[in-house]
Amino acid sequence: MPAHVARFIAVAGFAAVLTLPLAAVSPPATPPVRVASTLQEPHPQIMAAIRALEAARLHLKNAAHDFGGHRVKAIRAVDAALVQLKLVLEYDKD
Repeated sequence: MPAHVARFIAVAGFAAVLTLPLAAVSPPATPPVRVASTLQEPHPQIMAAIRALEAARLHLKNAAHDFGGHRVKAIRAVDAALVQLKLVLEYDKD
């Protein structure tokens, strides 16, 4: 038997011995349950918009100046937007 054939058989046998334990492991009977998807908010973009508007309202309310007279109107607009977004979320619960 030539040396290269003997080497090939030895390497193939060694590879088979190393891969047999991997073949013996069976996959789980049921797929794992994804917990992260159950904890996700139903409307993450809307919730992010509400948080951003609340932060902007707080900034406007605590501002040292009136932004050229536009601060009060901006706070009213933010309040109106918050009301609408909260109504959107309430409507989705129906």
